[in-house]
Amino acid sequence: MTPENPDQDDLTTIRVDQFLAHPPAKVWRALTEPELIAKWLMPGDFRLEVGHRYTMRGTPMPGTGFSGTVHAEVLAFEVERMLRVAWRDADPDGPHAADWTITWTLQPEGRGTRLFLVHDGFDPDNPLQRRARSIMGGGWRTGVAQRLDEVLRQLD
Repeated sequence: MTPENPDQDDLTTIRVDQFLAHPPAKVWRALTEPELIAKWLMPGDFRLEVGHRYTMRGTPMPGTGFSGTVHAEVLAFEVERMLRVAWRDADPDGPHAADWTITWTLQPEGRGTRLFLVHDGFDPDNPLQRRARSIMGGGWRTGVAQRLDEVLRQLD
């Protein structure tokens, strides 16, 4: 692993470490309130309850095999500390065959929050999943991170 891209050698995982200048309670709201999730990620019927299954709808990406619809399930959470969800593409027989786990971990840091994201379960033997990992790695670090920060600033 390299400091510039710590998951470069682990083709099954994306790892993101981001500082947000907002307290954990506010970041937690953005991660768990459906109307806020829709602003920075995708709209869906999320509910903070282990076992709750929900659907999110985004833009289909034929080049990666992504149907545009994610079936998700809340796997675990610790209020203001950790949220783990399963993500599966709505088309289980599609070429993408996404079956991932996303874990957000929040750590207080000064007046802000250190947010860690671990997105794992990529199949390095599937060319579409390798491509999805590459695209999503950049997306988590840039576009999604920026949209999340914008939502948090609007909550001030």
